[in-house]
Amino acid sequence: MAVFKPFKALRPIPELASKIAALPYDVMNSEEAKEMVKNNPYSFLHVDKAEIDLPCCTDIYCDEVYCKAAENLKCSEENGYCKTDEAPCFYIYRQIMNGRAQTGIVGCADVDDYINNHIKKHELTRADKEADRIRHVDTCDANTGPIFLCYKGNDSVASIISQWQNKAPVYDFVTDDGIQNTVWVIDDTCVCNEISKLLEASGDFYIADGHHRCASAVNVAKMRREQNPDYNGTEEFNFFLAVLFPADSLEIMDYNRVVKDLNGYTEKEFIEKISEKFTVEIADCDGAYHPTEKHTFGMYLNKNWYKLTAKEGTFDKNNPVEQLDVSILQKNLLTPVLNIGDPRTDKRIDFIGGIRGLGELERLVDGGMAVAFSMYPTTLDDLMSIADAGMIMPPKSTWFEPKLLSGLFIHKLETK
Repeated sequence: MAVFKPFKALRPIPELASKIAALPYDVMNSEEAKEMVKNNPYSFLHVDKAEIDLPCCTDIYCDEVYCKAAENLKCSEENGYCKTDEAPCFYIYRQIMNGRAQTGIVGCADVDDYINNHIKKHELTRADKEADRIRHVDTCDANTGPIFLCYKGNDSVASIISQWQNKAPVYDFVTDDGIQNTVWVIDDTCVCNEISKLLEASGDFYIADGHHRCASAVNVAKMRREQNPDYNGTEEFNFFLAVLFPADSLEIMDYNRVVKDLNGYTEKEFIEKISEKFTVEIADCDGAYHPTEKHTFGMYLNKNWYKLTAKEGTFDKNNPVEQLDVSILQKNLLTPVLNIGDPRTDKRIDFIGGIRGLGELERLVDGGMAVAFSMYPTTLDDLMSIADAGMIMPPKSTWFEPKLLSGLFIHKLETK
């Protein structure tokens, strides 16, 4: 059982919501962020990537960047762009992309549930990425970006959310990429209490996306506890900002691979070598080949699409990690044939989110890369099974769309 509670969000005034809302800090670099905020002084990227407001040669990890983020956040409140709700609320956050809706509840999760594994992880985190967000959260004294959580669902919660959506939303806008974002405020204390009780009885939560933000929020909470040894567990620093979705409303997209060279093999030698572990055949399709079932892969090589099928005995069907397609490809092809050791650090491999389409794989290979692989998407069942088993997914296993926008909800830790 995991705790999920309402909170007093610092959030945009309605007329500025669409201007303030921004993509997460980690889906663009500093130059791209600077371009995105041209003619928009309200964008939350001024907080989440504050280096855009400093000289171009500024080290993005220097103290000035974090101080500028805190300054910009404070100014957004002082200037009246954002206001804090007077009482704790839940918030319904719906996104519609290509006709598919995902609807979650914005609230605060409990740090102790993360520590005690009632909020389950499926990825390792990198110390350098954690350190950056720790300093950001610590200096801003706020969770500025939501953690993307999911759970197995609750019909009673779904009914409450459905009924509340008959009311007028506080925000409703479409972003430049065509995604509709709509927010309702649940400001009825009795309803909020009922939702909290229902969610607490609904089992554990799972991190879908945002492992680094989550780990960083927890580490800041531990720092605050050391600074406040008489804490009682109810202080805001004991909780972190999250959006909680029922798992059946989410979609994981394919996360494809492209490799720069064939590790010295000729095209013929390469196909012969991978045929030891995969059945290799020309794809029977017009255009790009997208796998339609687990344990099959598309391969684009020298302007041809192939279908690869993992042979019997190449993976352990009873091991939730080993039977993942990303594991099968890594263990049987990328590592032994192409000599890709650690895919997180190897410069010869790139990862392409499914949102960019298989045409992007063709473009990259036709433009100089050697080979690309299209993947069958990892499922939510896979994610939850692995997290329940206390196991870790391989790097770059999941790609979620749409991304949760930052700036619509800020959780203040109330310690500065």
